[in-house]
Amino acid sequence: MMGENRARVVALVVAVVVVVVGVAGNVAAAQAAVTVADLQRVAGSLQMYVDALPQMAKIRGYGFQRGQAVPINLTIGMYQKTWKFHRDLPATPVFVYGQCPDSATFPGPTIMARHDVPLFVRWENHLPASHILPWDPTVPTAIPKNGGVPTVVHLHGSAHPPQSDGSAFAWFTAGFAEKGPAWTQATYRYPNVQPPGNLWYHDHALGLTRANLLAGLLGAYVIEKPEVDTPMDLPCDDDDLHLVIADRSFNVDGSLYMNSTGVAPNIHPQWAPEYFGEAITVNGKAWPFLVVHRRRYRLRILNASNARYFNVSLSNGLPIHVVGSDASYLSAPVTVSNLLLSPAEIFDVVVDFSQSPTAEIELLNSAPYPFPTGAAPGPLNGKVMKFIVQPNGPLDPPDNSTVPDHEVPYASVTALPPTTMTRYIVMYEYLTPTGQSTHLYINGLRLEDPVTETPKSGTTELWQVINLTGDNHPLHIHLGMFQAVKMQQLVNLQAFTDCMTAVNDAVKCNVDQHAVGPVVPVPDHEKTWKNVIKVPPGFVTSVVIAFKLVDTNQTYPFDTTAEPGYVYHCHILDHEDNAMIRPLKLLA
Repeated sequence: MMGENRARVVALVVAVVVVVVGVAGNVAAAQAAVTVADLQRVAGSLQMYVDALPQMAKIRGYGFQRGQAVPINLTIGMYQKTWKFHRDLPATPVFVYGQCPDSATFPGPTIMARHDVPLFVRWENHLPASHILPWDPTVPTAIPKNGGVPTVVHLHGSAHPPQSDGSAFAWFTAGFAEKGPAWTQATYRYPNVQPPGNLWYHDHALGLTRANLLAGLLGAYVIEKPEVDTPMDLPCDDDDLHLVIADRSFNVDGSLYMNSTGVAPNIHPQWAPEYFGEAITVNGKAWPFLVVHRRRYRLRILNASNARYFNVSLSNGLPIHVVGSDASYLSAPVTVSNLLLSPAEIFDVVVDFSQSPTAEIELLNSAPYPFPTGAAPGPLNGKVMKFIVQPNGPLDPPDNSTVPDHEVPYASVTALPPTTMTRYIVMYEYLTPTGQSTHLYINGLRLEDPVTETPKSGTTELWQVINLTGDNHPLHIHLGMFQAVKMQQLVNLQAFTDCMTAVNDAVKCNVDQHAVGPVVPVPDHEKTWKNVIKVPPGFVTSVVIAFKLVDTNQTYPFDTTAEPGYVYHCHILDHEDNAMIRPLKLLA
């Protein structure tokens, strides 16, 4: 949400019918009196850099027969348990993924899949009758008739059939006692046919995504392709690490804090436009430390926060070599001093700690919140973790890893490819007369409204994404892969916004006469086929979307036209839940 001291571009001020509904969830009363100062006091009481960074358990997503990788079946459950986020914080109730309750972790286990080897996962819900966090029944929400916590799993960045996409309407409660209208199967099939890269899995239940992820339902997923990965000689084994960053706030008793009262409570009793935690966790620990040796490390950095952007840098100026973004390598590595990660965005980087001039390095964050024009990070949320650099020991193996000169040939769009369709995608935010956010839509439409984006499978489209809000939005598309090719500022923005508010038609509002402002270049380290694209406010972002396998230029080897289809949405989870998400239906 944009604060009162910030200018917000508004698409429409809506009249609303006020419905008085109590906040759902059995934790609302207990959290009603909590203030920001209380949350900052709890977070500030936690000494930084006292907990070692853990690595989550890895699950191999394939078997071996006669030396060949073969498909397997996995069962992964969702459980309630407690988790220690910090040495001095009481254990925290969480919802987490695991193969059994004892092994379930925050974040969940990392699934290591093999390219072109299908993986079958039975996702099981073992969660209790009620949620551990508040939620809001006045936003479009999965509400079972007989209690339980609705969940459904989306493998973010994956190319898979619609029935395995984790539709928001395919939710289910414990033991499959109740199921959403789009539920068809308990076991999902992941073909793993796309290029190698970094993905993640997380909950996607209608109206509950923000609460379910905040509770802990997320984990990393990697598609390996040895014939591509191995020749690069990137750091591997113990020198190949995941960093899953997520901001969280805690109550005095150690429980997770989520607001019980919304910004416009007479409209939405609980919903708020963005969640910002006071503590920064990495792999489930608040401000951890990691002991590294003077050698190269590969760091797969995922921003799993609900709404917070991170602009990370190393405190001693050590360079960061970017080798991949989201689920794809780059054409060639790009060296940067800082890295801006939106929610749900992944960067695959190499850091050479042998070049460190200091024995300790902090990973810092300078991204305003909300991004890009909100408050500057403070002494708590401006720090992420610490690296402690130690000399190599006599038993340490030699570091034969490299930052390769070249990576993959299919990554970058050097020239605009032929496109079969150009679409205008417009982001709106709706406010009360006093400036409080009530909901956000794409193209002025709800998720439940008829589908308007119907690309043909195997084609490439050009989407002109127009952001008429004051926030940067991380746009995520299911199934397809995309990359921004141009970001151009709108001029006479208010006049254009007024027209769009009235007619909701970019062509009739002469978008070409407004999209003539300065062009901001797409960063080189984002020039690859991504799953999340940052859409700046007051800009038209030109996005090329491929509805096919980008490395082979082939169509998908499964039926993409089946029900329940796919979606695209903002990955600020509070926006997605209310209701910045639209259906995507592929045609044959």
